Amino acid sequence: MAGGTIRGANLGMSFAKPVTGLMPPLLLLGLSAATLLFDPFGVASALSGKLFDAYQAHPAPAGDTQVELVTLDSGSLAHYGRWPWPNEGIADLARAVAASGASDLVFATPLDRSESDSFPVPLQAVHAVVPVLLGVGGLDAHPLAHFEYRGQKNPFGAAPAFTSAAGPIAAVADAAEGLGAPNLIADRDGVVRRMPLVFRLNRQLIPSLSAEAARLAASENTLTFTSDEKDFFALHEGIAGMSSLDLAGHTIPTGSDGRFWMDYRRPPQKISAATLLSGELGGGGLKNKLLVLDTPDDRAMTPSGLQTDGAVIAQGIENLVTGTVLARPSYVAAAELWALILAAGTAMLLMAKFRSHWAGLFTAAAVVAGFYISWAAYARAHILVDAATPGLAMVLIFLSGVAMRLTEIARARAGLRLAFSDSLPRASIEKIAHTPALLSIEGENRTITYLVCGVRGLAELAASLRDNPKAFTQIMQQVMTPLMDQALAHGGTIDRLTADGFAAFWNAPLDDAEHALHACEAASGMSVMASRLNEQIARERGPGAPPLEIIVGVATGAVIAGGFGGAGRMGYSVNGGVVQLAAQIQALSPQYGPAVIVAEETQGQALRGFAFLEVDYIATGERDMPVRLFALLGNPVVRASPKFRALTAFHEHIFASLHRQQWAKARALIAQCRKLSGASQKLYDLHLTRIGYFESNPPGPEWDGAYRPILK
Repeated sequence: MAGGTIRGANLGMSFAKPVTGLMPPLLLLGLSAATLLFDPFGVASALSGKLFDAYQAHPAPAGDTQVELVTLDSGSLAHYGRWPWPNEGIADLARAVAASGASDLVFATPLDRSESDSFPVPLQAVHAVVPVLLGVGGLDAHPLAHFEYRGQKNPFGAAPAFTSAAGPIAAVADAAEGLGAPNLIADRDGVVRRMPLVFRLNRQLIPSLSAEAARLAASENTLTFTSDEKDFFALHEGIAGMSSLDLAGHTIPTGSDGRFWMDYRRPPQKISAATLLSGELGGGGLKNKLLVLDTPDDRAMTPSGLQTDGAVIAQGIENLVTGTVLARPSYVAAAELWALILAAGTAMLLMAKFRSHWAGLFTAAAVVAGFYISWAAYARAHILVDAATPGLAMVLIFLSGVAMRLTEIARARAGLRLAFSDSLPRASIEKIAHTPALLSIEGENRTITYLVCGVRGLAELAASLRDNPKAFTQIMQQVMTPLMDQALAHGGTIDRLTADGFAAFWNAPLDDAEHALHACEAASGMSVMASRLNEQIARERGPGAPPLEIIVGVATGAVIAGGFGGAGRMGYSVNGGVVQLAAQIQALSPQYGPAVIVAEETQGQALRGFAFLEVDYIATGERDMPVRLFALLGNPVVRASPKFRALTAFHEHIFASLHRQQWAKARALIAQCRKLSGASQKLYDLHLTRIGYFESNPPGPEWDGAYRPILK
């Protein structure tokens, strides 16, 4: 087995993230943009409305109001009965209002009685504004306000339209100075957040009760609106709409339908009708105040909770008179849309190019920033910016991307496990599953450490189990599994299996800066496992079972890594001279004694973690560069021991003597070295044999000290 086998012709896309992985987030982005633009089913308006309601939960600083609410209490109702009161009650109320110094009295509900054909003169002592109910049949309405607009196109075509109305009786209309509609229009979730300023009644315009009362309070005859025809961001449906109302020195921003966003933070003060009628307030106690007569019959849901229609109208008048309205300019909606597109696009880009947690951090930061900007705009400029709908959209887009990413990872993980479950560590499989580009099938140059492990004694074991092949197979699995697990546990990739061992490599396909050290750690672990395996086999098969011995060769060098193979079967592997060198070192290692032999490059990179002893200086051919071989004998504690340092010093002198062709001196050093603790007798027998060969066949004065015939 060469690495992991990958079936399929298109290796480049085997583990690459499919483009379709971004389709759900893109579809959600398109749906979110459409929601912001067209508000289907009222989703966006409901979300933004709840956010704006939460902002208004923070009351405004205490202060005096110009509009106050007159409530019908139990005392006044007991005296005059239910509303509408008889002429006597209305006359008393008008006198009390005039005596208090209030300038205007607004009736939120009809005050005419069917049996009355005249109206009390005292009502004319104050500026009275009476209601016209739209949407119900009754007497004709004759508005007193005049309307004008700035612009080329009539903006009133977008105003709420009605075909019927119930105006006041003639006596009431003659006594009143203003006439307006008290109709409230709730958002789709049933909450009244915006107050209309003008209505269309067939071909005439009717001001709202709030607009009419504010007009009279400002002593103006005309309500002047500005068309939104020059507003680049306004969404037109073939007709122009309104953008603002100029009233009492204030510019009131409106929507195209002429509604403005109400500020509910400062509710009007309440005065009981009984207190007003009793004269307790004294003369001038309500000087220049505008009073709204409220009844408990009709109620509406507002951001501040359930309120009477009169209370809502009173707050609308207060907003208009003082100019303290909320605003949601058309450019804000455009900014929200573009902010969502840019933020979601960035999140998807981060998800595509990097890991999901970067996209998650960006999404969280974008949502927090959106809410901060929204609150700051509200608190500082009374501008309403919707952070709820784009924020929810961002979260959903991110979650859909994560879901697709997890699906892709699960699919990639399944494919990787199928191809590499026996050759790659689990951690490597997870990394590649999250970042498929880490597995480069096309080929790349890498410096790796290659390890070849063989098990000696298998032939003898197989001969002893000739009659029980199943037992031999079980023992092979028992032996090979822990050895391969050592390679995987230290980050290696299993390259191939042979009859008596396997090969593994490090620093491919994933980067491993300490690949030589990790390969040596795995080789050292294999030596320990081999001792344990022999003990286990001896317990299971008896002391007569032939022992198993591992032989390991390790080399570090440059290779080409990638997908190799053909006919629809490709495997990730490496190819280069270091692969052959490691195999040759492994083949030679039995003659040195120690189980693990490494090349000079490996020894240099792993020196800080192990004790290495030079055992040979060889070359693969006449023209090849010589390679120093080292035996791995232990950890840094061994390296620091006096015995090992003495052994190292002797070996340095032995190889120096061999290089100088000082055969007698080399023999003498070997004789002394044999007496040291930890010396390998097989190694010294090998070098004495070579010395005898060189004495009979002198290598010549140009010899570099390497023994070449060994690796033929």
